[in-house]
Amino acid sequence: MSSNDLLPIGQVAARAGVPVSTVRYYETLGLIPAMRSNGNVRLFPRHVLRRIALIQVSVRYGISLAEVAVILKDLPDSRPPSRAEWGTISATWGAHLARQQAVLERMQAELTGCIGCGCLSQTRCAVVNSDDRLRTDGAGPRRVLDRPEAAGVE
Repeated sequence: MSSNDLLPIGQVAARAGVPVSTVRYYETLGLIPAMRSNGNVRLFPRHVLRRIALIQVSVRYGISLAEVAVILKDLPDSRPPSRAEWGTISATWGAHLARQQAVLERMQAELTGCIGCGCLSQTRCAVVNSDDRLRTDGAGPRRVLDRPEAAGVE
């Protein structure tokens, strides 16, 4: 790798549009490779700019840095990824996003059933009150309704 292909941390940050601290953080997590010059200056291969862009987009779409790290660990540090390697990443994250979409659709269906029912019971609203121990007694505030004064008895 020629010295023209290496960028100091400030240039990487400026070109990627992120703070220097973010570049350092990504390096610490092992998301981007770095090397040191003889003067102990951090230098980054030019292709980390693509990785940083990929990381930023991934995070924006709800993919955690831990998940990003799993994918990026299989990419070469010494060269830009090939088209096939990018394709593998795209397919992996496509599957991830499909799983997220399924979770959100399930959540929407459950919440749609709960909105307006008002029961707050396990019977209908498992999402709202999953630990309801009194659910077998019926919907509503069971302990209050079971008191004699609640039934109009004095």
